[in-house]
Amino acid sequence: MPTASTGAPTTVGADAAAVTSSTADADSRMAPGGPGYRHMNLALFLAGVATFALLYCTQALLPMVSDDLGVSASAASWTVSAATGALAVFVLPMSALSERFGRRTVMTASLVVAVGVSLLVPFAPNLGVLVFLRAVQGAALAGLPASANAYLAEEVRPRALITSIGLFVAGNSVGGMSGRVITGWVAQEWGWRTALAVMGVVAVACAVAFRLLLPAPKHFAPGSLRPRVLARTVRGHLSNPLLRRLYAIGALFMVVFGGVYTVIGYRLTGAPFSLPQGIIGSVFLVYLVGTISASTAGKLVNRLGRRGTLYLAGGTTAAGLLLSLADTLPAVLLGLVLITAGFFAGHACASSSVSHTATEGRAQASALYQSAYYVGSSAGSTLGAVAYHAGGWAGTVGMGLLAMLGVVTVTLAGSRAARAQQRIATA
Repeated sequence: MPTASTGAPTTVGADAAAVTSSTADADSRMAPGGPGYRHMNLALFLAGVATFALLYCTQALLPMVSDDLGVSASAASWTVSAATGALAVFVLPMSALSERFGRRTVMTASLVVAVGVSLLVPFAPNLGVLVFLRAVQGAALAGLPASANAYLAEEVRPRALITSIGLFVAGNSVGGMSGRVITGWVAQEWGWRTALAVMGVVAVACAVAFRLLLPAPKHFAPGSLRPRVLARTVRGHLSNPLLRRLYAIGALFMVVFGGVYTVIGYRLTGAPFSLPQGIIGSVFLVYLVGTISASTAGKLVNRLGRRGTLYLAGGTTAAGLLLSLADTLPAVLLGLVLITAGFFAGHACASSSVSHTATEGRAQASALYQSAYYVGSSAGSTLGAVAYHAGGWAGTVGMGLLAMLGVVTVTLAGSRAARAQQRIATA
């Protein structure tokens, strides 16, 4: 009895100290209204703007690239697929560098290289060089998404995490929108090369503001660069069924988004619409809907739960795909609005769930999500163009509906797994 009595208080005391330490650590993180919180959100918002503006800057210009370089739509789509594919490949190695050298350092270096390449892209003499430069740009941008999510998970209080990640994703939507709208109008007057040069200058401004605004991290602890440690962390994440489902959901959402926005320019330049390049670029103003849906994803999760939000996002995206089959411009635009709203809500929910689920190796967990996400983008861009050539817009829509069926199926599997765990816990 004396021995047991002596041991119990020690354990309880240690647990209490651990809880107190954890609570104090959480209280020292940034929260809405606190010092540095607004600067941090604005900095990462601008990083999101630069990332998507550079990553998809050629997407709205694909018909002009095809005409100028004498290549098909599927060949021109590689200017998008090469960038997103390279990002998918390099995001995990870049996340490992951020574990060792710091989130802010890696994000800054990534932006510097990416904006530097963006100033070379307009001078590409042919499609091969253009695709190569875009691949380099995508590889450089790989240092941003996973590092940003890990930075937020470490520096922001848990209750504010999904809101901050939602604002970063909202920056993605603004970057995607501005990149396409600005390039569309500039290209109509001065050509696609000048349009890409203008986006390079915009990205430089975003990169400078990002570095000046982002607060220095206070909770970062350097990790190991040893391949064995990295491999063990990755295996741990991939063995987690919930994380695997989230990775699949991110990829499937992006298959739809990448396919739709790669092909939509070709559809709107042809009959019965025959729109000029500037108007087609302005169509991407619907990205503003994504800004709203991503930034309000936290409220949806609080009301519907994470799986409920994913069901709603998938259903909204599918409804938009079906509506876009109509041959009237208002119906197509409303369809794009629903597709965009559903995609950004689903992406914000899934990506924040990854950061919430992973308790260690957060950069690698986020990197695996981003890798799956951009593999989906690259596949969607290529498959969307192939489906469009094979079956017109209906072919692209069919591909998208299959992907949304996959989202619902994976989410349903998650719901069943959660109920099974509850029954086991009750038993």
